[in-house]
Order: sequence, then C-alpha cells, then structure tokens
Amino acid sequence: MSISRGDRAAPFAGGKGDQVPRALDRGLLPSERLFFGAARSVGTLVFFITGAIGLFLFLQLIPTLHRYGWHFFTQVQWIPDSSTVGVAAALVGTIEVAAVALLISVPLALLTALYISEYAPRGLKAGLTTLIDLMAAIPSIVYGLWGFFLLEPQAANVTRWLSTYLGWFPPFQVDTDTHAPVVPLGTRFYGSTTIAGIIVAMMALPMACAVMRGVFAQAPVGEREAALALGATRWGVIRAVVLPFGRGGIIGGTMIGLGRALGETIAVLLIVSPVYAISDRILQTGSITVAALIANQFSEATPNQLSALLAAGFVLFVLTLSVNLAAAVFITRSRSGTATEI
Repeated sequence: MSISRGDRAAPFAGGKGDQVPRALDRGLLPSERLFFGAARSVGTLVFFITGAIGLFLFLQLIPTLHRYGWHFFTQVQWIPDSSTVGVAAALVGTIEVAAVALLISVPLALLTALYISEYAPRGLKAGLTTLIDLMAAIPSIVYGLWGFFLLEPQAANVTRWLSTYLGWFPPFQVDTDTHAPVVPLGTRFYGSTTIAGIIVAMMALPMACAVMRGVFAQAPVGEREAALALGATRWGVIRAVVLPFGRGGIIGGTMIGLGRALGETIAVLLIVSPVYAISDRILQTGSITVAALIANQFSEATPNQLSALLAAGFVLFVLTLSVNLAAAVFITRSRSGTATEI
C-alpha cells in the first residue's frame, strides 16, 4: 500500500503538544455533493424567507403600537373608526377553535395511524396512506364549502343536543331555551366555534396522522419480536413497544396539527359568524379568529387599519412558529431512528 508524503510525516514530531489530528475525507461522490449543496441552499433560502416575513410583520407592529398602545393586545373590540382596535377576542377565538379541532383530530389521527401501521393488511396500507395524504391536498375553500352546505345543518342538531342535556357544563350553555318546541337553530347554533373546529379538525388530521404513522413504523423490530416471544398480544406489543417509542411522534404530530389549526383562514371565515367578544360558550353562534379577522377586514382597510391587521398577523406568525418549532424539537428528541435489536 502506497503512503503519501503527508502520511510519511512523523506523527509525534515535536512531542505530544505538536500532535495534529488528521482530517478525514468523507469521500462523497459528485452527485452526493450536489445533493447536499442543493439541500443546504434550499434550507438557507427557506430560513431567510421566513425571517423576511417575520421582519416585515414586526415592522408593521411598531406603528400599530405607537397608535393604539399596548392595549392592542388586550382590547376586545375591533372598531377602527373610533380607534378601538385589539386582538384579544381574535386570539381567544383562535385558541378555542384550535382546541376543539385538536380534541377531535388527535384521537382520530392516533387511531388511524395505529390501524395503518399495525392492523391494516399489507395490500391495503398503501391505499389508506394515499387517501389520508390526499386529504391534506384538498383546498381550504373546498373544506369550507363542504362544512357550510353539508356539515353545518347536521352538526347544529348535535350541538343543540349537547346544549340540551349537557348545558350544566358552562362551555355547552347557549342563550336560548333548548326545550322550546321551536329552537332557532339558524340564529343560535349555526356559525359556532364547535362547527368551525370540526372543519379544521378534518384539515389537521392528515398532517398529524402522517407524523404519527411515520414514527410508529420505526418502532424497533427486535423489541416487537421480544414482546411477542414473551406472549404479548398485538395490542400488548402496541402498548408496550409502539406507543412508548412513538410518544415523541404523537406529541409532535399533535403540535403540527395545532399549527395547522391556528392558521386556518378560509374555512373558518365561511363558517363562523364574526363576533368581537370573548366567550367560553363554544356551541353558541359567533366567534372570530386572527386569520379570519385579517381576511374579513383586509379589503376595506385604510393604511392605519392595514398596519393593525398586519400586526395581528405578526402575533399569529409568532404563535404558529413557536408551535411548529416545539413540534420539531419533540420529533427530534423522540426515539425515531434509534431502534435497537434485542
């Protein structure tokens, strides 16, 4: 074996203090170098685009705070003509719609991911995976129209039933007599936070399910076989191996679904009846989210109002970015990819 001039140099010349570690060449192929360079460039571009968006929205926040003060974050009403502008009601409405969406989408996503990864026949897995992934490709306007024309009339009957028999629970209370012979469904139960949350849940479900399914599929084969060798049933393997292994993926998928729910605009705007007030009655008509507020007020906004709307967008940007970053941290720290054989 030939030795280069650098390799023939005495490694201990000059004593221990002069020892220099040799540089290791990964020996990447040209195609691999091209791929790594392209991936690094795209990642850098996305980083700068996201930073530019955040900087632009932050610069719009400064004149808004000068004009309306810090009450912008605590004011409920949005009446620009009287200089009464605030995002408190929209923030609360955003969180309420997202909470309802998570309560519905996370259990469905978890059960769907478990069925596809653990129970579905091999020939059926690819088809189910494709169908779930296609749900994420459906435009928001389609979900909104589906909810407005098909889901809302049926969901209003469900929310009426909940208010009738579970009205002792404060969020299920509605300002109407649900035992009356004729209950005004169109004025009290349509356009509620709950109905909007159901629509958003269908949009967040495929994203959460994709993350959970991907993590469950990486559960260590050795641990699965060890559990089966000890007499565990299929559900026992899921409970003892798959779910503990995929805990980070479950949390990460939930938070990615939350990020999707926080930023939904068109579907929520088509469903909710805008009401600028903080209320914990999620079955009653009337709500507003930050994204719906921006879309509803944008076309008629004056320059000052436009700055206020963009400032509201900055608040939503920071909230959504924080949720997505937290989701990335949870997914990174999960055991995915660290499977060990027994």
